[in-house]
Amino acid sequence: MLNRDPEYLDKLRDYYAEHRVLPSYSAVAALLGLRSTSAVAALVKRGREAGFLARAPDGRLQPGPRFFERTLSDPPGASGPAPGADAPAPGLQIDAYLIDQPSRTVLLTVEDDSMSAAGLLPGDTLVVKRQAPAQPGDVLVAVVDRKFTVRYLAHDRNGFFLKAGNSAYAPSLSSEELEIYGRVVASFRKYPNASRS
Repeated sequence: MLNRDPEYLDKLRDYYAEHRVLPSYSAVAALLGLRSTSAVAALVKRGREAGFLARAPDGRLQPGPRFFERTLSDPPGASGPAPGADAPAPGLQIDAYLIDQPSRTVLLTVEDDSMSAAGLLPGDTLVVKRQAPAQPGDVLVAVVDRKFTVRYLAHDRNGFFLKAGNSAYAPSLSSEELEIYGRVVASFRKYPNASRS
């Protein structure tokens, strides 16, 4: 990709985030300040070759497999190229990173602070893999009285049980009295005012 292609790609990503569709070639030219549709065609060709853009069956522009990659930056203080350096930063596709089997994966929202010791707070989103094998120490989602509950899987001399990650909650639930729904494989949260420019 050419020097300004990452900048152009970011503008296309912002457009897609707002409209959930990519613009036509002429609209791309206007959006990016390109003087001709031939310049757009060259940009699209480079984007397709790099996997960021694709063509729908009807010929329209659509996101490619790498379109949703996000820049993976080094932590502060780490050695490496500074933001904006010429070397492209590695990318990470969040969905592919968090979800290995989409057909078995669901998202659930944390509703209480029963797992605060695990860093799971009300409003957090859990990535849950259904029917996944679990070991003691894993965080599971179970169905108790037809409601979801999130707990650690634990084991003692009496067998397996579930326990909260907050001492204010009941310490255990017998695994014979509930249905294991899935294993929590990741979580994320969106902070208030995260969308503020």
